[in-house]
Amino acid sequence: MKFNPVVHFEIYVDDMDRARAFYQTLFNITLEAMPAPAPGLEMEMWFFPMDKENGMNYYGAGGSLIKTSGYAAGRGGTLVYFGCDDCAVLAERAAANGGSIHQPKMSIGQYGFCAVVRDSEGNLIGLHSMN
Repeated sequence: MKFNPVVHFEIYVDDMDRARAFYQTLFNITLEAMPAPAPGLEMEMWFFPMDKENGMNYYGAGGSLIKTSGYAAGRGGTLVYFGCDDCAVLAERAAANGGSIHQPKMSIGQYGFCAVVRDSEGNLIGLHSMN
């Protein structure tokens, strides 16, 4: 069995409607609303699509947009990479939908290509493709 130590990621946002629109348009997906994990906790969460049977497991990572006090959007120390068919196409889509291109598509040799974009909330996210 292969082990993937990443089981979940969170992208902090200030404006949930704007962030949801950005990510749904960027990846052509629908995010799913999730209830706060504890009663009385003021938190808005929208999850990226994932395999619900195997969600947080050793095979991949689930993740969500989070709006809550104490965690701000923008500059942080972690960069999440999303897989795609062509990172140049998604980088341009990000720029056209309220984000910007931080680093255009570049070769990473035998490992494919990557680009880095800033989302609508100021967070940096990575894009990875083999083409």
